[in-house]
Amino acid sequence: MELKKNPQADLNRNSSLYFVIGLTIVLFSTWRLLEHKTYEQVKEYETTLNVVDDMTEEVPITQNFNTPPPPPPPSAPSVIEIVENMEEVEETVIESTESSQNTAVEEVIVSTDEVEIEEVEEDIVVPFAVIEHVPVFPGCEQLASEAEKKACFNEKMQLHIQENFKYPATALELGITGRVFVQFQIDNKGYVKGIRTRGPDKLLETEAERIIALLPKMKPGVQRGTSVKVNYSIPISFLMQ
Repeated sequence: MELKKNPQADLNRNSSLYFVIGLTIVLFSTWRLLEHKTYEQVKEYETTLNVVDDMTEEVPITQNFNTPPPPPPPSAPSVIEIVENMEEVEETVIESTESSQNTAVEEVIVSTDEVEIEEVEEDIVVPFAVIEHVPVFPGCEQLASEAEKKACFNEKMQLHIQENFKYPATALELGITGRVFVQFQIDNKGYVKGIRTRGPDKLLETEAERIIALLPKMKPGVQRGTSVKVNYSIPISFLMQ
C-alpha cells in the first residue's frame, strides 16, 4: 500500500525560517528589556507668596507711672566733736650687728688635729688613644707592650661584634642599612657603662647598644698609676649582601 502525501502539507519545509524569526523576536525582546530605563517621577510643587497689603503696626498702650524722687541725703551735724585718740607706743630699738674699730674680736684657734681630711676621688676620663695603660680585654693579659694590647683589644672587639651580631628582622624587611657610631666608657672597675649610639634608624641603634652591653668585664685602664675611666668609640656597619 503506497502512502500518498501532499507536498504542500510538509511541516518541516520552512522550519529553519520559523526558528530564525522566533529567535530574532526573542533576542529583540530581551535587548529591549535590558535597555529599558525607568526614572523617578519628580513631583512639581507650586510656590506662592502671600503678601498682606495692610502693613499697619499695632503699638501697645503704655501707662505712665509717677515715681517719687529719692529722699535727700542726711545733713551734716552743726557741731563737730574732736575725740583725742593718742596712745603711747613702745619703740623697739634695733641694735646694729656691724663691728667697729672699738669692738674687740676674740681670736679663735683651730687645731689641725681636729680637721678631718677626706680623700675625694677624681672623676678622670681619658680617651683610649692617649691613655698610658689601655684596658685589657680578657685574653690579652699575656701581652707585654701597650701597642700589642691595643691591637689585641681592637681585634677582640671586632670578634665580639661578629659573634653577637644579629640583623633586626624589621630592618631587614624594610631594607634599612647604614652605619651606627657607638661610644661607651670602661669605668675604673672595668665595667662598660654610658653607651651612646647615633645611626640612621632606631632599630639599628638598639641592636648596636645590645651588642656593646654584652661586653665582658675588663681590666681597667691606668693613667699615672690610678685606675681611670676610658672612652672608646667604634662604628658598626649594617649592610645587606
